[in-house]
Amino acid sequence: MAVLQSNYIPWKGYFDIVHDADLFLFYDEVQYTKNDWRNRNLIQTPGGPKWLTLPCGYDISRKIDEVKFNSAVSWQKDHYQAITRNYCRAPCFNLYRDFLQNVYLDRKWEYLTELNRYIIQTIAREFLHIDTVMESSGFFFSEGRKSAKLLSLLQSAGADAYITGPAARNYLDEVAFARAGIRVLWKDYSSYPPYRQLYAPFTHTVSIFDLLFNTGEAAPYYIWGYRQQK
Repeated sequence: MAVLQSNYIPWKGYFDIVHDADLFLFYDEVQYTKNDWRNRNLIQTPGGPKWLTLPCGYDISRKIDEVKFNSAVSWQKDHYQAITRNYCRAPCFNLYRDFLQNVYLDRKWEYLTELNRYIIQTIAREFLHIDTVMESSGFFFSEGRKSAKLLSLLQSAGADAYITGPAARNYLDEVAFARAGIRVLWKDYSSYPPYRQLYAPFTHTVSIFDLLFNTGEAAPYYIWGYRQQK
């Protein structure tokens, strides 16, 4: 099982965790953090990685699932143009043009979590062929704060293993998880193989869009497929 906040066009490591879990929970009932992966991510450009940031304001008293977009800021067309301008020459870009137009030109979004989940679920299901069950953490009981709340959520969902990234070492109480009979499986991001990007130098830590636009149907190989072939 895995639990993560919904992120804006997250990088490939996010989808690696989703792929490895039998149940994935969007953990958007927790506090929103400004200038974080929740509302921004990186795309590759001729000048190096650049941020695409969603206009969500700076109020951190909200939960992630309460965050609305600033209606006074027009961002959808700007993001579409930035993505198209920097990736239109990528070999597989046209495979995803209809998806981009649907997300950025054809639909209007009110809530951050609604946009993030739609992008993540569509990419996971339709483009990466991930069959993991994805639900909201709000469907399950949880209590406490930080690591204790997360443990409570996992117990409520009947988890016996928890997949997470290395950043969780800063707050996760692994001893408490072990006492509860839940194994912690730490995801290792260090061995992803490189692929041909449009612009040098190569960087792994950009949005999943970069991988899709440059490798198309081969994208799963560069996230988990290379491990399965070893």
